[in-house]
Order: sequence, then C-alpha cells, then structure tokens
Amino acid sequence: MRIEEDVKLDFKDVLIRPKRSTLASRKEVDISRNYQFKWSGRDFSGVPVIAANMDGVGTMEMAKVFAGMGNGLTAALHKHYPLEELLKFYEENGNENVWYSIGVSDKDEEKLDAFLKSGKDIDKICVDVANGYSQPFTDFVRRMRDKMPDVTIMAGNVVTGEMVEELVLSGADVVKVGIGPGSVCTTRKMTGVGYPQLSAVIECADAAHGLKGLVCADGGCSVPGDIAKAFGAGADFVMLGGMLSGHDQGEGHVEEDEHGNKHVTFYGMSSSTAMDKHAGGVAEYRASEGKTVQVPYKGDVKDTLQDILGGLRSACTYVGAVTLKELSKRTTFVRVTQQLNTIFGND
Repeated sequence: MRIEEDVKLDFKDVLIRPKRSTLASRKEVDISRNYQFKWSGRDFSGVPVIAANMDGVGTMEMAKVFAGMGNGLTAALHKHYPLEELLKFYEENGNENVWYSIGVSDKDEEKLDAFLKSGKDIDKICVDVANGYSQPFTDFVRRMRDKMPDVTIMAGNVVTGEMVEELVLSGADVVKVGIGPGSVCTTRKMTGVGYPQLSAVIECADAAHGLKGLVCADGGCSVPGDIAKAFGAGADFVMLGGMLSGHDQGEGHVEEDEHGNKHVTFYGMSSSTAMDKHAGGVAEYRASEGKTVQVPYKGDVKDTLQDILGGLRSACTYVGAVTLKELSKRTTFVRVTQQLNTIFGND
C-alpha cells in the first residue's frame, strides 16, 4: 500500500483565470480542430465534441442531427444496435459524423466482422470498456489495429499516463480518459476506484501528445464551463453523456408527472437498468456501477448544442484564444476549493 500526496483536481475545483484579449466578439472564435490521427492516417476537421455511446445519447437520431449541423460534431453510437439497423444507417447516412462502438466480447467482434463483410465502410470505431487496464483489452486494441489498419480507433477508459502510452503504442489513435466522473456512474462509490477528472485529463494528454496520440475527456462535464476546462486541460476531444440526455433525439419515452413536468429516464451503461435491458440482468459475480435517474425533458438537442458551443466560444474570448487550439496555451487554472472537498465530496 502507498499514498500519493500530490493534489489531484476535478472540474469543480478550479476556474479559468481571464486574460487580456483583443477579440471583439464570440463570432471571431474558431472552435473547430484539425487533426491527423497517428495510426489510421486519416484527417479530422470539426468541433471535437462527441455524443457518448450510451442509451439515450449515442443514438442514430442524435448522429443525424450532428451531421446536419455541418460543423463536424460526431456521435458514438451505443453498441447495442442490431447489425441490420447499423447497416441501414451507414448506407443511408455515411460514416463522417459517427463512431461505430464495440465491446471486447466474442459477440461484439462477430457483429463487427459481419458488418465489414457487408462492404460498408467504417472509418472510426470506439472500443469501449469500463476498465481499460486489463491485458485482454490491450490485446483486443492491438488486434483491431491489425485487422483495420486504416480505421481510426478510440479506446478506453483509463486515467493514468502510463496506460495511455500503452494503448497508443498498441494502436489507439485516441484514448478515452475517465473512470467514475459521469453523472450516472457510481464506480467511485461502489469500488473506491477513480481519479479526479481534471488531473486525469492533464496527465493523460501530456502522455498521449508525447507519442503523437490524442485523448478524449469522457465524463464529468455537467455545464458548458466544464467542457472549456477539459479543453483547457489539454483534451483533444470531449465526450458528453448527461448533458445530451433528455432530448427528442435520445429515442427515450417522455413521461409527465402530476404537476405537468416532463422527464426522461437516463441511466448509466453499467446500471442494473442497462444490464436488465441488454444482458438479462446483473451477473451474479458483479455489482451495478451505474444509477438510473429522471432528467428533465429538454426538447430538441439543437438548442442545448447552441448553449454548449456558445459557452465554449465565450470561454475562448475571456482568455484571448482566437482558436480552440490556443485555449490550452492560454489557460491558467485557479483553485477554488480545498483538497478535502475533492477527496470527500460527492461525485
């Protein structure tokens, strides 16, 4: 047993200090990024915000709206769509604004193989597990790279620099960073395992960039300012779950209570709700590490996206960043909480 004494911080523990700016308007800010992925060699150009591959968020309808906005937003489809629906979606909509999500089970790989045999083109996949520290996961990423050398691979989740390096060297173009920070994730409470998200992004981005890899901050963003903090900390992409829940595009059922308030059920993908739906229940050897909540019905996601992207542009103006790329270089974080709050506070 050992204890690390270094201060580790979540988004709630800091604010971004404003700096002198020559920008006259938010309209002058360019929040798109241009990347060339290390292994696939493919290019990305657009706003690097991704809808999480969760029920109610990573849906085909969400991906269609993102594509229609024309600014490069992408959605990671949840991995429970049947093969037939995936084939039809890719045939009708293409692959530019969507990530194909896959787990590491034999069933997941068989479905992927069947998709590839159909002749449909995949250019981006998201290899998604809760614990990215297992050797079988690293081996799976390496196998996917060998199988699809020109496909961009995002893989995770991890929270430490050495594991980011391992995944990048195993063939991941983008590493997903985050264990336990999500609004419907209870991993920290159920297992005691996790890492404060802001510090995780800072450290993992540093590790990835040294190897020409990229990182995606996954989880912990509850307001647009958190997204700005993630990019300020060095994230190349930010994945959103809870912030995009409750919308028409989530394909969920809208319910109304006795007071006339509308809400939608939203749940973590390791919750008992998700496992009952997709796996026939919680396996006897594990516990649920997610929760089910009622979120307010929010209507069309386009309105929420306007707030999110507007907040990000505004953050750039406060520090004088003309482009999103400059935000991390112009960011100085100011601590606003005591470390004890980070350790013992609610997630």
